[in-house]
Amino acid sequence: MKTAPVLPVFFAFETDFVTTLRCVPMVVRYKLDSCGVKLKLHEWAKFSLSDKEKMAYLPCSTVKETNQYRHFVIHLVWQHFGYEAGSLPSVNDSWNDMDQIPNEVQQKAAEWECPVISLRTWTGLEMLQRFALVKLSRSGHEGRNFPVALREFGIY
Repeated sequence: MKTAPVLPVFFAFETDFVTTLRCVPMVVRYKLDSCGVKLKLHEWAKFSLSDKEKMAYLPCSTVKETNQYRHFVIHLVWQHFGYEAGSLPSVNDSWNDMDQIPNEVQQKAAEWECPVISLRTWTGLEMLQRFALVKLSRSGHEGRNFPVALREFGIY
């Protein structure tokens, strides 16, 4: 069971799409990872703004909430597309590692010529902030928001 609820936070680096929710915000990405549902961007694009907002605001912290969230998303995909939502394989949740900073985050910081992140700074971040930095560090993700997120989180 998860310990703390994830509040529906929208980061400043997401402001270019938060009002329309044309892209999946980090809080929803976190919840999708938590419930094991793989959502494609074209699927997200078909959802109503109301459904997207529900996905951001619905709780997804306890086992019961996570299961309810999963069923909600699966139902949305079925309703709009007539097929079952994809499942995520086991998720590497390196954002929860409080003993070391994930290599991918340090590598992305070096790539963008950002300061080295200290362990004290890493452990002082909110969980959703750590999640965002990990997601922004992974290959296949546009990294231009990585240094912007570091600035927003007070790292540099």
